[in-house]
Amino acid sequence: MIFPISDDNTDRTTAPIVNYILIAINILVFVFLQQLGTNDRFTYAYSTVPQEIITGRDIRSPDRVVEHPVTGQELLVPGLQPTPLSVYLTLITSMFMHGGIAHIFGNMLFLWIFGDNLEHSLGHARYAIFYLVCGVIASLAHVISTVMFAGPDQSSLLIPSLGASGAISGVLGGYIVLHPRRRVTVILVRFLTDVPAYVAIGIWFAFQLISGLMSGTQGGVAYAAHIGGFIAGVVLVKVFTIGRNRSSFA
Repeated sequence: MIFPISDDNTDRTTAPIVNYILIAINILVFVFLQQLGTNDRFTYAYSTVPQEIITGRDIRSPDRVVEHPVTGQELLVPGLQPTPLSVYLTLITSMFMHGGIAHIFGNMLFLWIFGDNLEHSLGHARYAIFYLVCGVIASLAHVISTVMFAGPDQSSLLIPSLGASGAISGVLGGYIVLHPRRRVTVILVRFLTDVPAYVAIGIWFAFQLISGLMSGTQGGVAYAAHIGGFIAGVVLVKVFTIGRNRSSFA
């Protein structure tokens, strides 16, 4: 497996203000609104629920008690909460929430490493729009995938999804198009080394494809969102560079 640590920023001449703001919003939402992942009521109100997206209806479900498969301990799982806005807006709100500390740490690390140079290439406003568009497309990809592979009981349509992974996958897609040969410092197996971006991101994308095919809609990770966001980034990034100075791409 490959794990990125940093990339080459020597030619970046602008401060990635939007990237800083995106990271700050994600952290603030996780700490103060999700209360470090303990505020299930908030999380279940603003996550993307596939059934709500395909029907346009806000769905509420009762809390339920489940038994932990290992410890046998009874756990209270909150039901879907009322969403005090259009359910379609959860396609955006969900991309600023996370399921735990490891989840947000990994996402923000990737955004910190790859977002700054992409923002430099696109410009602040275009980067912000690009990020949000890729995130929405990623969420829709997850919804479509869930609908296509839902079991007979359709229960997977009621499982909420959340996280910045889809939007960040779009950032990676844009990055590999505009900066394919930029050096990225990674931990590869057990070694610290530098590789071109197309190697680092290419291995990551291959892992998403393989994991997505193996797990389908199961496993708790929305691989379809990662794949959809990445493809959206690859396809759309050139559109967002129209009129930009070519010297920003390397």
